Amino acid sequence: MQQSVVPELAHTQTSPIQWVATATAIAGVVALSSVVHPDPARAAQPGADPKTATATAPAAAPAPVAAPDPTGVDFPVDCGPVKVLVEKKASGDLDGDGRPETVAVVRCDAGSGTPPNGVYVLVQAQGAKEPRVVATLIDPKDRLSVTDFAVRDGAVTATLLGYSSIDVPSCCPDLKQNAKWQWKNGAFIRSTPSEANGA
Repeated sequence: MQQSVVPELAHTQTSPIQWVATATAIAGVVALSSVVHPDPARAAQPGADPKTATATAPAAAPAPVAAPDPTGVDFPVDCGPVKVLVEKKASGDLDGDGRPETVAVVRCDAGSGTPPNGVYVLVQAQGAKEPRVVATLIDPKDRLSVTDFAVRDGAVTATLLGYSSIDVPSCCPDLKQNAKWQWKNGAFIRSTPSEANGA
C-alpha cells in the first residue's frame, strides 16, 4: 500500500467521544427549537398590531359590482307577436360612479329581413332585483342597424347602417356612419368620430 504524501489531518480521525459530543449537540438543538418556536395563534401575521402581536383581519376589499343583465328586461320595443332579441351587449362605467352600466343592442326576433336595432342603457340600483332602461341611444323607429359595437373608456361606439330613402329595401342599407355617445352634464351626448380615430 502506497502512503500519501499529504500528512493526515487531525480532524479526519474520529474517536467515540467525538461521536457522543456531536449527537448530544444535535439533540440539544432539536429540543431547543421545539421549545423556542412561536405559538401559531400568537405569531405576528401581515396586518397584525405590533403592540399586541395579535393578528387582525385585513380590510376586505369591496366586492365587484356585477353589470346589469339584459335578460328579461322589458325594452321599449314593440315586436308584436315575436319576442325581443338581445343581439349584443357590453358593460362599463359610463357615468363615473364606480358602478357598471350595460348597453344592449336589441331587435325583434323576426325570421327574415333586417329588423332595425334599438340601443339602450341599463342600470341596476343597489338592492334592486331587476335592471331598468335609463336611456335610449338608438330607437328602432330610426330604421338603423348596429355593427362594430363597443363600450370602452367611458364611451359607447358603433357603426350605424341606414337608408337614404324609404324606397331602399330593408335588406340592403345604403348609408353608413360612425357614432359615439358619452355621458356629459346628465345626458348621453352623441358625436360623429372620424374613422381615423378608430371609431
